[in-house]
Amino acid sequence: MGFDDRYRLSAHAVITDACDRVLLLKAVYGDGAWGLPGGGLEPGETVHAALIRECREELDCDVRVTYLSVIYYHAALEAHAAVFRCYLADDALVRLSDEHSEHRYFALDELSPVQRLRVSDCLNFDGNARSRRF
Repeated sequence: MGFDDRYRLSAHAVITDACDRVLLLKAVYGDGAWGLPGGGLEPGETVHAALIRECREELDCDVRVTYLSVIYYHAALEAHAAVFRCYLADDALVRLSDEHSEHRYFALDELSPVQRLRVSDCLNFDGNARSRRF
């Protein structure tokens, strides 16, 4: 990697409710897509610290991180995304930042193919972190 090359890495949380539906947030930027909570690392930040910070910013809640399941390389974005299994406290109240307009829990079959794969990989974690390329 050259000194002036750009490198992008993000961290995302798979959070489920009591019915095993997955929490997604609707962005107010870009194409307004639904996505997992999380975002990009800042200079000098660890991937775990970024995940906790992003979830606190986006959800106004702390998350409990249990494991890293997969790191994906998205060729179209020239970026890597780390996906972690996380939990909210039972009494947590989600309050969105101004980056998102809605939050909702989705059944696995309601997710886009890419999101379904990311979430399935995470929920079916066998103790061995993996990597995949899109």
